Amino acid sequence: MSHWEDIAARVEAGERLSAEEALTLWQQAPLWRLGELAVAKKRLISGDKVFYNKNFHLEPTNTCVFNCKFCSFRRPKGSPEAWDMSMEEIEQQVRSYEGKGVTEVHIVGGVHPEHGLEYYCDMIRRVKEILPEVAVKAFTAIELSYMIRKAGLTTEQGLRMLIEAGMEAIPGGGAEIFDEKVRAQICPDKGSTAEWFEVHRTAHKLGISSNATMLYGHVESVEHRVDHLMRLRALQDETSGLNAFIPLKYRNFGNSMSEIGEVPIIDDLRTLAMSRLILDNVPHIKAYWVMYGKQTTEMALAFGADDIDGTIDDSTKIYSMAGADDQRPRMSVEEMREMVERAGFRAVERDTHYNEI
Repeated sequence: MSHWEDIAARVEAGERLSAEEALTLWQQAPLWRLGELAVAKKRLISGDKVFYNKNFHLEPTNTCVFNCKFCSFRRPKGSPEAWDMSMEEIEQQVRSYEGKGVTEVHIVGGVHPEHGLEYYCDMIRRVKEILPEVAVKAFTAIELSYMIRKAGLTTEQGLRMLIEAGMEAIPGGGAEIFDEKVRAQICPDKGSTAEWFEVHRTAHKLGISSNATMLYGHVESVEHRVDHLMRLRALQDETSGLNAFIPLKYRNFGNSMSEIGEVPIIDDLRTLAMSRLILDNVPHIKAYWVMYGKQTTEMALAFGADDIDGTIDDSTKIYSMAGADDQRPRMSVEEMREMVERAGFRAVERDTHYNEI
């Protein structure tokens, strides 16, 4: 038996992967075997279920104090392609979802230099006034850290204010790659790895669940991906506050790293499978269909993913501006259910906290 086969057998026996074992399995095991292992692990955790939700995104601004090299979304203040929605425009967008059965609004955007914590608390309150039944999942750890520091508060004090305004969960963005040297290459002025963990750890302490992401397929190595996942696994061992992990593929249109190109679909599938195998304590692995495209998302269900995100309704520009296949991303409940059933699983609608609807 080869070394990777021995590791695979131990995974099947329920043993936890070390970083060294994970690297060997990632680099040496055939793709079909990783898929087999990941689906078996997925079935132990969520059975034959694949989750989706009815959601929309709110992206109030693409003006940002940071200038990450991989970002196709950000525009400098004054650019003709920059936007900064007024509260009235935000309210108008939110009202357009009244009576449509959505259960979540996902709010992320640029880190605007002129907006403070009270501004974002007011935004959440206005959303909740219009759609009181909808869960607000809002702001990446980088956005949160900036607005809270700007207000002169501790992380806990700032998060408490946002919770009082109606925030129920935190998305996973801003994680990128945790390795500090890689981070210095791709987003040198952005909030640090330590800041990301401080926000999520504090949120979990306050009873707010969150997701986590990893931006892969640029200048990082597989070793960096394994390190990233191991750090998340350690956080989850400590807090149990992560709901889902979302691997995010670097898309190379319209940013300053475009010459790098994009990794092939095989790399996407290996990354999904290994995420499921390493993160044995995180309940859900999400194949974000807006980023992968619908065909790859369907394939992802054979590599350990058990969530495909939601209806979206053409409300996000982050990946369409980066060259994603679907420039007007929306998917009906019927389309999502058909996709899941074709892959041999059972589609289940969920809310933000993975309660079944």
